[in-house]
Amino acid sequence: MTSLILELILMLFVILAASELFTNALEHFGERLKISEGVTGSLFAAVGTALPETTVPLLALFAGTSDMGVNEEIGVGAILGAPLMLSTLTTCLMAFAILRRRGASGRVAPERSGFERDINVFLFAFTLAAIAMFVPADARYVRGAFSFVLGLTYFVYVMMTLRASNALVEDGHGTEAEDKMFLARIGLPTNLGTILIQLGLGVALIVFGAKGFIHGVDGVARSMGISTLLLSLLIIPIATELPEKVNSILWIRRDKDTLAFGNITGAMVFQGTLLPAIGIMLTPWQPRIEVLGGVLVTLLAAGWLRLNSKAQGLPVWALLVNGALYATYLALTLSR
Repeated sequence: MTSLILELILMLFVILAASELFTNALEHFGERLKISEGVTGSLFAAVGTALPETTVPLLALFAGTSDMGVNEEIGVGAILGAPLMLSTLTTCLMAFAILRRRGASGRVAPERSGFERDINVFLFAFTLAAIAMFVPADARYVRGAFSFVLGLTYFVYVMMTLRASNALVEDGHGTEAEDKMFLARIGLPTNLGTILIQLGLGVALIVFGAKGFIHGVDGVARSMGISTLLLSLLIIPIATELPEKVNSILWIRRDKDTLAFGNITGAMVFQGTLLPAIGIMLTPWQPRIEVLGGVLVTLLAAGWLRLNSKAQGLPVWALLVNGALYATYLALTLSR
């Protein structure tokens, strides 16, 4: 147990360092391409930092254990647990990061049109994914239709986000890098090549750190006797979502609210469309009570964010409510 805990601590530091490396390079990348913070956060940052939690269900389904039932439980739990964690615990941690400076009655102000677009697309896609749970496993064509619509939804979302970029840059929402690039501090020039090298290093370290963290969390959870499905719904996402959590907390503490929320909501769209599309086709995708509970809490949390999206921003206290939703789900699930 002691070695597992030491591994968790070490990998946490790796993820923290990798997230600093990644966000620093990404800001320079967005500035170099003259794209909006919405594109940088919702597409590039979201997909880049979503690699760990994307890898887990895919590895489980295609190269997991010899027990297919266990593989499917890990896959379903990891797919649905990721947006649950992002919409509840992560937004709450962001609120705690700025609570002392902005206060509970203060505001977070991501660029509104992009934020609402992300949440709207996620609510539509995740509701479809929930409905698909009630489609019989032998209705392959119907399930295939659900998967196709979810994949198409993400494609349309990417097009909408890219199309809005130029207007947002003109309105003052262009990506700007405040700090010197890390590789430039050791004498390398700041150009597209070195930016891509630093991005690659950041992503590689994020994946390495997250995989090591997953291994440690898995060992600790199993020693505590937690079931595979609960492990996948509750424990694994804590590890795999660390890059998004850390990146968004770093950005929101620097008052880059659009990047911070774009990283979260963009990842939610990615994980609420493409990953469920895979799960619908490759797993039983059934409405088990703990799964339905997680889906309901996720939709409630995302809907609450959308409801509180105003011209002046979202109140900090509203983000704390999402943390309370997660705590409630956790208490109810573990008490069963």
